[in-house]
Amino acid sequence: MTAQTSAPTDPTGPSRTEIDQTLRAILRDVLGLSEERTADLSPASGLFGHLPELDSQAVADLLTEMEDRFDIIIEDDEIDGDHLETYGGLLALAEAKAAAR
Repeated sequence: MTAQTSAPTDPTGPSRTEIDQTLRAILRDVLGLSEERTADLSPASGLFGHLPELDSQAVADLLTEMEDRFDIIIEDDEIDGDHLETYGGLLALAEAKAAAR
């Protein structure tokens, strides 16, 4: 019998770290933010109203890109200001939707 050397895969979906990294990549790609700016985002970092790149059209593009990359569907009634106010709010939305897949 051979011992397994690789870690078991988690059938519940991507890890929090993967979601965080993907969300930062989405912000870079959609908003044109630099690697440094996205790396500096903390859960309390302001987004809508704080990042000039994140206007109403960019919000729509951001949510569409999140749906594509996380393979999720975000319904209009699932979005509120708290999700877009801070990076932590947006990350919480991504984590919740990814976990619900």
